[in-house]
Amino acid sequence: MHFASTRLIAADIDSLVAFYETLTGLTAEWLAPVFAQFATERGTLAIGSAETVALFREGSAEPAANRSAILEFRVADVDAEHARLAGKVEVVQAPKLMPWGNKAAQYRDPEGTLVSLFTPMSDEARTRASRSVQSSTLSK
Repeated sequence: MHFASTRLIAADIDSLVAFYETLTGLTAEWLAPVFAQFATERGTLAIGSAETVALFREGSAEPAANRSAILEFRVADVDAEHARLAGKVEVVQAPKLMPWGNKAAQYRDPEGTLVSLFTPMSDEARTRASRSVQSSTLSK
């Protein structure tokens, strides 16, 4: 089994896609007017409009209701990314060193999801990140 993607359900898909284009520097791939995705080497972030929920089961998901998950993106330099995003997105937490060895900054997307950008700083954090990359490469 391979983890394939995380999908966010959006009340305003255009605004949410624009946020993630700004955050990641990627251009969304629109597979339908109600569905876009950002495919990366390590996984995919998909965004579906609220109307796509009915394709599965009406009411099974709702936009702007997440308060338990944090989307995390590993970046080469969290300080540089934070400077690039200044004034463009809502900042929740400026970069700070976490007890597990990552330096992380947090942002809030337009529908309330918490997003973290982080850079491994300690030797242990860099080793974990390296193992994660090797694991995903071996499973291809």
